[in-house]
Amino acid sequence: MHVAIAGNIGSGKSTLTQLLARHYGWEARYEAVDHNPYLEDYYRDIHRWSFNLEVYFLKERFRDLIAISQADHTIIQDRTIYEGVYVFMENNRDMGNLSERDYTTYMELFEQMMTLVQVPDLMIYLKASVPHLVGNIQKRGRSYEQSIQLEYLQNLNRRYDDFIFHKYPGQVMVVEKDGLDFKQNPKDLAAIIDRIDATLFGLFSSLTPPNHPNHPNHPTPTLTPPNPCTSQ
Repeated sequence: MHVAIAGNIGSGKSTLTQLLARHYGWEARYEAVDHNPYLEDYYRDIHRWSFNLEVYFLKERFRDLIAISQADHTIIQDRTIYEGVYVFMENNRDMGNLSERDYTTYMELFEQMMTLVQVPDLMIYLKASVPHLVGNIQKRGRSYEQSIQLEYLQNLNRRYDDFIFHKYPGQVMVVEKDGLDFKQNPKDLAAIIDRIDATLFGLFSSLTPPNHPNHPNHPTPTLTPPNPCTSQ
């Protein structure tokens, strides 16, 4: 099984990944941030290094997806390949940091990769406000993150919402992160675990909307025969 944690910079993805891996006995996979050879250059000169950074992330995330698809146990992943494409890559493109040629090449590569893998069984989206993100970024003190602009975080938040609610085809559990501290408050973590249990291990998914064909209360459609006067 594959569970993924999605969310903006500073939303608490790595922390929740660690806590859930410990609780369920799952293997945790973290994004290679500290070892990314382009990250510091990217934050110093986003326009120059955007394509290099995005291709590196795409390669690393695809390698993780292949390993996850071959695993015989549950893996929980800190950020996915889909966010890299539909949030960060799209944002860089709209900011003018990527040429159309680079964008087309990148998307063609991504689309070929997606023919070989499946979406996670569950994606947990940590939805957080910009002030909450800024507080966490300042608290953890990564030097290359301290120059991130508020507008950049705002743009990413909008893209995350658009991606999660309009583009992502898999099952999603949204967690409103503001006001939660699942690292220090056991009740906050327990509430998230209860929702995961209901979603993954319940009788049927609590995330399935009532009008979805897979929901047990969804009515069986009645087929209406065509009108012989209008059929062709």
